[in-house]
Amino acid sequence: MVNGFDLNAVEAGLQLRDAGADVEITVLSVGSDFIMDAMKKPLAMGADRLVLVDDSGLDRIDSAVTVKVLAAAIEKDGPFDLILGGRQASDWDQAHVMLGLAEILGLPLVSVVQKLELDGDSVALQRVIPDGYQVITAPVPSVLTITNELGEPRYPNLRGIMQASRKKPEIFSLADLGLSSDDLAPKLELKKLYVPESNRQVELIEGEDEADSGKKLALRLREEKLI
Repeated sequence: MVNGFDLNAVEAGLQLRDAGADVEITVLSVGSDFIMDAMKKPLAMGADRLVLVDDSGLDRIDSAVTVKVLAAAIEKDGPFDLILGGRQASDWDQAHVMLGLAEILGLPLVSVVQKLELDGDSVALQRVIPDGYQVITAPVPSVLTITNELGEPRYPNLRGIMQASRKKPEIFSLADLGLSSDDLAPKLELKKLYVPESNRQVELIEGEDEADSGKKLALRLREEKLI
């Protein structure tokens, strides 16, 4: 399935088109043995092209190698104005890939974007922060990570599904990108992945009023030899 946050990025591109921008939306992914019914969902939503880097071993790569392969594919595919991606992966939430792409391509990066609007050679953005949002202007080209605050991705309609079924993806191999299996050596090692356990217990101290509650709390803390 397509990463949920990346569908927000597709929706962001479609919203630029809805606003009147003359854009071509290309969806790019890296992996092995793609399930086309799943991968064509962005096309059914309204994207124009689907470009896949499909080669053995690409289903087991880390985020650093993903960046390397994606950057090579982007440079081979041709000129671009904006690179949009989800704010993070839906599985491990690492948020490495888009930051790595900005670094390796030498482009500005704006993260957690909830709204964007093209304005000539720049793009006006709203970037989510804990107590609201920042208004930022970024040059074109730039790399943007799109957050789910943008809104729910649109649901493909029947016409979009039928059009997507007739489109064939463009497929690159590692050799097409000037890469080999030697370039797939991981740079990250996952030692452990787990949900932390919490054994904390909470005891509520209640009294007739605040003063009584404070007195009972002090007595309870003294019983536990904490004061």
